[in-house]
Amino acid sequence: MAERPSEEPRADDSGSSSISDEEWAKFVAESERGIPASAPKEPSARARMVTERIRQQEARGELPEGWRTGPAWQERNGRAIRRRRLWGFLGVPVAIAVAVVAVRPSLIPGDPFHASNRAAAAPTQLPPETAAPTAAPESVAPDLPTVDRPFAGSPALAWADGEAGIVVPEAKPVGSWSKAQVAQALGQTKTFLVDGSLSPATLRGHRPAAALGVLDPQQPELLGLLNASLLKPDKKHDPLLMFSRFDPDEVRVVGQVVKTRGRMTFKAGARGSVVVHADYSFVYPLAHVDKSKTEVARTIVRRVLDFELLDPARYRTTAGKISVKSYDEVAGNSACDVYDGYFHPTFRTDDAPVGATPTGPATDPYDRSRGLDEDRTEGCGTVSRT
Repeated sequence: MAERPSEEPRADDSGSSSISDEEWAKFVAESERGIPASAPKEPSARARMVTERIRQQEARGELPEGWRTGPAWQERNGRAIRRRRLWGFLGVPVAIAVAVVAVRPSLIPGDPFHASNRAAAAPTQLPPETAAPTAAPESVAPDLPTVDRPFAGSPALAWADGEAGIVVPEAKPVGSWSKAQVAQALGQTKTFLVDGSLSPATLRGHRPAAALGVLDPQQPELLGLLNASLLKPDKKHDPLLMFSRFDPDEVRVVGQVVKTRGRMTFKAGARGSVVVHADYSFVYPLAHVDKSKTEVARTIVRRVLDFELLDPARYRTTAGKISVKSYDEVAGNSACDVYDGYFHPTFRTDDAPVGATPTGPATDPYDRSRGLDEDRTEGCGTVSRT
């Protein structure tokens, strides 16, 4: 029988509550009897009918130009400490000849598209992000991504590669916390992001041991939920809220690079704490496991997390560990309403995309100028580009 931790004050004075007695009892009961694993469900008859109707309309040219310009979004609300939105994918229909040219433009005499010049004129890498942008990234040439150029046609082409995009700010003393203690918290935040969102093993579905290792064990509710989500993912126990994972039997990450963009800051928190704020977007290039299928799709994930160093004189805490104050996540080009613990990108050539049919207004997954709470709505909508 799991023991209910004794009640202690929390550092979050914003009004969000810790897990209730009812939620804790339910978690204990589920832990003892085993949480039933969820499995992907076959599309409903209605979903298949809608898919077929859309395919026929597209073949007849009845759909407006640009209707398939990007993914969908879905919000999954929980406690104040955890929220999620998801953008699914619709794809961009392109003629086979155009796709061939995008892969090998040299096949056309004279290189009319100046592919060699375009490759040579790759955008300069952006400097580190130090504040929220004032607008979404500008549009780029709508090139199709390929195995050789997985970020073609994406603003992420100018972003940093992987861990290099997670720049730790210079540490300074905060209140009673020394420069070294603040530096350690910043480093642990980076460790969490790198292991949870960039590690090749984690992306293949392995346990993010390094990320979990920096978290304070005095947060048993959170660690219990994370462990349950990794073992038996379902709608209430979703590892994607904090970790990026793709089904290794379905897709593979193309190449060695995941593009990264964001910023990390810190400040004095309530009652003598230090709060580290991290806001990062990750762009994952993906292809089918079957290497005979060369189409590349991209999934974009944005994570906003707040970690905290708590005053041990006021809170039950573990020295050298960080606590999770809040976390939020949105993803673009992943199946809606699928809770098996993996992101499921959609490819243009997929006959029957996984998950619910996305609806709603388009959203730009590359737009980092807006907070995740702005215009937040329930459901699964579309995005403008991937």
